[in-house]
Amino acid sequence: MLYLISKGLDPKMSFKIMESVRKGKVKKGGFEEGWVDAMKEHDVPEWYIDSLAKIGYLFPKAHAVAYVMMAFRIAWFKVHRPLAFYATFFSIRAKAFDAEYCCAGFDNVKRKLQEIWNNKDATAVEQDLAVTLEVCYEFYLRGFRFEPINIYESEATRFVCKGEDALIPPFTAVRGLGETAALDTVEKRKGKEFISVEEFSTCCNKLSKTHIDQLKALGAFAGMADTSQITLF
Repeated sequence: MLYLISKGLDPKMSFKIMESVRKGKVKKGGFEEGWVDAMKEHDVPEWYIDSLAKIGYLFPKAHAVAYVMMAFRIAWFKVHRPLAFYATFFSIRAKAFDAEYCCAGFDNVKRKLQEIWNNKDATAVEQDLAVTLEVCYEFYLRGFRFEPINIYESEATRFVCKGEDALIPPFTAVRGLGETAALDTVEKRKGKEFISVEEFSTCCNKLSKTHIDQLKALGAFAGMADTSQITLF
Protein backbone atom coordinates (compact mmCIF):
# COMPACT_ATOMS: atom_id res chain seq x y z
CA MET A 1 0.00 0.00 0.00
CA LEU A 2 2.70 2.48 1.00
CA TYR A 3 4.67 1.69 -2.15
CA LEU A 4 1.67 2.32 -4.39
CA ILE A 5 0.90 5.57 -2.56
CA SER A 6 4.54 6.63 -3.02
CA LYS A 7 4.10 6.05 -6.75
CA GLY A 8 1.19 8.48 -6.75
CA LEU A 9 -1.83 6.13 -6.70
CA ASP A 10 -4.96 7.18 -4.84
CA PRO A 11 -4.58 6.07 -1.17
CA LYS A 12 -8.03 4.49 -1.12
CA MET A 13 -7.28 2.46 -4.26
CA SER A 14 -3.86 1.51 -2.85
CA PHE A 15 -5.53 0.18 0.29
CA LYS A 16 -8.08 -1.83 -1.68
CA ILE A 17 -5.35 -3.35 -3.86
CA MET A 18 -3.33 -4.27 -0.76
CA GLU A 19 -6.30 -5.94 0.97
CA SER A 20 -7.33 -7.86 -2.14
CA VAL A 21 -3.78 -9.11 -2.68
CA ARG A 22 -3.30 -10.02 1.01
CA LYS A 23 -6.53 -11.99 1.12
CA GLY A 24 -5.66 -13.89 -2.07
CA LYS A 25 -8.60 -12.41 -4.00
CA VAL A 26 -6.42 -11.09 -6.83
CA LYS A 27 -4.78 -14.50 -7.29
CA LYS A 28 -8.20 -16.15 -7.48
CA GLY A 29 -10.19 -13.58 -9.43
CA GLY A 30 -7.77 -11.07 -10.86
CA PHE A 31 -7.54 -7.31 -10.38
CA GLU A 32 -10.63 -5.14 -10.34
CA GLU A 33 -11.29 -3.06 -13.43
CA GLY A 34 -8.98 -0.04 -13.66
CA TRP A 35 -6.41 -1.16 -11.12
CA VAL A 36 -3.77 -2.39 -13.58
CA ASP A 37 -4.21 0.68 -15.82
CA ALA A 38 -3.85 2.98 -12.79
CA MET A 39 -0.65 1.24 -11.70
CA LYS A 40 0.83 1.40 -15.20
CA GLU A 41 -0.08 5.09 -15.47
CA HIS A 42 1.95 5.70 -12.32
CA ASP A 43 4.97 3.74 -13.55
CA VAL A 44 4.54 0.72 -11.29
CA PRO A 45 6.90 -1.90 -12.81
CA GLU A 46 5.39 -4.80 -14.73
CA TRP A 47 7.20 -7.33 -12.51
CA TYR A 48 5.59 -5.76 -9.46
CA ILE A 49 2.09 -6.04 -10.93
CA ASP A 50 2.78 -9.65 -11.98
CA SER A 51 3.98 -10.43 -8.45
CA LEU A 52 0.81 -9.02 -6.91
CA ALA A 53 -1.23 -11.33 -9.12
CA LYS A 54 0.65 -14.41 -7.80
CA ILE A 55 0.49 -13.75 -4.05
CA GLY A 56 -1.81 -16.05 -2.07
CA TYR A 57 -3.29 -15.37 1.36
CA LEU A 58 -0.90 -13.56 3.70
CA PHE A 59 -1.53 -13.47 7.43
CA PRO A 60 -0.94 -9.85 8.47
CA LYS A 61 2.33 -9.58 10.38
CA ALA A 62 0.99 -6.85 12.65
CA HIS A 63 -1.76 -9.18 13.83
CA ALA A 64 0.74 -11.92 14.55
CA VAL A 65 2.90 -9.51 16.55
CA ALA A 66 -0.16 -8.28 18.47
CA TYR A 67 -1.12 -11.84 19.41
CA VAL A 68 2.38 -12.60 20.69
CA MET A 69 2.56 -9.34 22.65
CA MET A 70 -0.84 -10.06 24.22
CA ALA A 71 0.29 -13.56 25.17
CA PHE A 72 3.34 -12.09 26.95
CA ARG A 73 1.16 -9.56 28.78
CA ILE A 74 -1.23 -12.27 29.94
CA ALA A 75 1.68 -14.48 31.07
CA TRP A 76 3.27 -11.58 32.97
CA PHE A 77 0.06 -10.81 34.85
CA LYS A 78 -0.60 -14.46 35.61
CA VAL A 79 2.84 -14.74 37.24
CA HIS A 80 3.30 -11.30 38.83
CA ARG A 81 -0.28 -10.02 39.36
CA PRO A 82 -2.25 -13.27 39.64
CA LEU A 83 -5.27 -11.86 41.49
CA ALA A 84 -5.75 -9.18 38.82
CA PHE A 85 -5.38 -11.89 36.18
CA TYR A 86 -8.10 -14.08 37.69
CA ALA A 87 -10.39 -11.09 38.32
CA THR A 88 -10.11 -10.15 34.64
CA PHE A 89 -10.50 -13.71 33.39
CA PHE A 90 -13.62 -14.39 35.45
CA SER A 91 -15.09 -10.98 34.52
CA ILE A 92 -14.52 -11.22 30.78
CA ARG A 93 -13.63 -14.72 29.58
CA ALA A 94 -15.52 -17.11 31.86
CA LYS A 95 -18.69 -18.10 30.00
CA ALA A 96 -20.48 -19.90 32.80
CA PHE A 97 -19.35 -18.71 36.22
CA ASP A 98 -21.84 -20.06 38.76
CA ALA A 99 -21.21 -18.93 42.34
CA GLU A 100 -22.97 -21.99 43.73
CA TYR A 101 -20.20 -24.23 42.40
CA CYS A 102 -17.25 -21.94 41.75
CA CYS A 103 -17.27 -20.26 45.17
CA ALA A 104 -17.87 -23.46 47.14
CA GLY A 105 -14.21 -24.18 47.83
CA PHE A 106 -11.51 -26.44 46.40
CA ASP A 107 -13.08 -29.82 47.26
CA ASN A 108 -16.50 -28.92 45.84
CA VAL A 109 -14.98 -27.53 42.66
CA LYS A 110 -12.99 -30.74 42.20
CA ARG A 111 -16.10 -32.85 42.84
CA LYS A 112 -18.21 -30.89 40.33
CA LEU A 113 -15.46 -31.11 37.73
CA GLN A 114 -15.28 -34.88 38.06
CA GLU A 115 -19.05 -35.08 37.77
CA ILE A 116 -19.07 -33.14 34.48
CA TRP A 117 -16.03 -34.98 33.08
CA ASN A 118 -17.68 -38.33 33.81
CA ASN A 119 -20.94 -37.31 32.17
CA LYS A 120 -20.84 -38.21 28.47
CA ASP A 121 -24.12 -36.34 27.96
CA ALA A 122 -22.97 -33.07 29.54
CA THR A 123 -24.73 -30.07 28.02
CA ALA A 124 -22.92 -27.16 26.36
CA VAL A 125 -23.57 -25.05 29.47
CA GLU A 126 -22.04 -27.74 31.69
CA GLN A 127 -19.01 -27.98 29.40
CA ASP A 128 -18.55 -24.18 29.62
CA LEU A 129 -18.90 -24.45 33.39
CA ALA A 130 -16.21 -27.15 33.42
CA VAL A 131 -13.75 -24.79 31.70
CA THR A 132 -14.47 -22.13 34.32
CA LEU A 133 -14.16 -24.67 37.12
CA GLU A 134 -10.74 -25.70 35.83
CA VAL A 135 -9.55 -22.11 36.26
CA CYS A 136 -11.20 -21.99 39.71
CA TYR A 137 -9.33 -25.20 40.59
CA GLU A 138 -6.05 -23.51 39.69
CA PHE A 139 -7.17 -20.36 41.53
CA TYR A 140 -7.68 -22.32 44.75
CA LEU A 141 -4.42 -24.26 44.33
CA ARG A 142 -2.53 -20.97 44.24
CA GLY A 143 -3.95 -20.04 47.64
CA PHE A 144 -6.66 -17.61 46.58
CA ARG A 145 -10.29 -17.60 47.69
CA PHE A 146 -13.68 -16.09 46.92
CA GLU A 147 -15.40 -13.82 49.40
CA PRO A 148 -19.21 -14.17 49.55
CA ILE A 149 -21.18 -11.93 47.21
CA ASN A 150 -21.78 -8.71 49.12
CA ILE A 151 -24.83 -6.49 48.59
CA TYR A 152 -22.67 -3.40 49.22
CA GLU A 153 -19.32 -4.33 47.68
CA SER A 154 -20.15 -6.60 44.72
CA GLU A 155 -20.17 -4.96 41.29
CA ALA A 156 -22.71 -5.78 38.59
CA THR A 157 -20.49 -7.81 36.26
CA ARG A 158 -16.90 -7.29 37.42
CA PHE A 159 -14.95 -9.27 40.01
CA VAL A 160 -13.36 -7.07 42.65
CA CYS A 161 -9.96 -7.73 44.26
CA LYS A 162 -10.02 -7.66 48.06
CA GLY A 163 -6.76 -7.69 49.93
CA GLU A 164 -3.95 -9.86 48.62
CA ASP A 165 -5.77 -13.16 48.23
CA ALA A 166 -9.52 -12.77 47.63
CA LEU A 167 -12.05 -11.86 44.95
CA ILE A 168 -15.59 -10.62 45.51
CA PRO A 169 -17.89 -12.05 42.80
CA PRO A 170 -20.37 -9.77 40.99
CA PHE A 171 -24.15 -10.12 41.07
CA THR A 172 -24.12 -11.84 37.68
CA ALA A 173 -22.28 -14.77 39.32
CA VAL A 174 -25.70 -15.75 40.70
CA ARG A 175 -27.31 -18.29 38.37
CA GLY A 176 -29.95 -16.67 36.18
CA LEU A 177 -29.26 -13.12 37.37
CA GLY A 178 -28.77 -11.09 34.21
CA GLU A 179 -26.72 -7.99 33.54
CA THR A 180 -29.72 -5.65 33.41
CA ALA A 181 -30.93 -6.64 36.87
CA ALA A 182 -27.35 -6.53 38.23
CA LEU A 183 -26.73 -3.01 36.90
CA ASP A 184 -30.10 -1.86 38.27
CA THR A 185 -29.23 -3.30 41.70
CA VAL A 186 -25.86 -1.54 41.84
CA GLU A 187 -27.52 1.75 40.86
CA LYS A 188 -30.36 1.51 43.38
CA ARG A 189 -28.18 0.55 46.37
CA LYS A 190 -26.08 3.73 46.10
CA GLY A 191 -26.00 5.67 49.36
CA LYS A 192 -28.27 3.23 51.17
CA GLU A 193 -27.93 1.05 54.23
CA PHE A 194 -30.45 -1.76 54.49
CA ILE A 195 -31.81 -3.06 57.77
CA SER A 196 -33.40 -6.18 56.30
CA VAL A 197 -33.53 -8.48 53.32
CA GLU A 198 -37.10 -7.30 52.79
CA GLU A 199 -35.97 -3.67 52.46
CA PHE A 200 -33.22 -4.62 50.01
CA SER A 201 -35.65 -6.69 47.96
CA THR A 202 -38.17 -3.81 47.81
CA CYS A 203 -35.51 -1.31 46.78
CA CYS A 204 -33.80 -3.54 44.20
CA ASN A 205 -37.03 -4.72 42.66
CA LYS A 206 -35.56 -6.19 39.47
CA LEU A 207 -34.31 -9.11 41.54
CA SER A 208 -36.81 -11.97 41.71
CA LYS A 209 -37.62 -13.92 44.86
CA THR A 210 -35.45 -16.73 43.47
CA HIS A 211 -32.51 -14.33 43.13
CA ILE A 212 -33.00 -13.13 46.70
CA ASP A 213 -33.13 -16.71 47.99
CA GLN A 214 -29.95 -17.54 46.07
CA LEU A 215 -28.18 -14.46 47.47
CA LYS A 216 -29.22 -15.52 50.99
CA ALA A 217 -27.90 -19.05 50.41
CA LEU A 218 -24.59 -17.58 49.16
CA GLY A 219 -24.21 -15.44 52.31
CA ALA A 220 -24.69 -12.09 50.59
CA PHE A 221 -26.74 -10.63 53.45
CA ALA A 222 -24.31 -11.64 56.22
CA GLY A 223 -26.91 -12.42 58.87
CA MET A 224 -29.22 -9.50 58.04
CA ALA A 225 -32.78 -9.81 59.38
CA ASP A 226 -35.38 -11.12 56.91
CA THR A 227 -37.98 -8.46 57.71
CA SER A 228 -38.06 -4.86 58.87
CA GLN A 229 -40.76 -5.66 61.42
CA ILE A 230 -39.70 -5.50 65.06
CA THR A 231 -40.96 -8.09 67.53
CA LEU A 232 -41.44 -6.62 71.00
CA PHE A 233 -42.57 -9.80 72.77
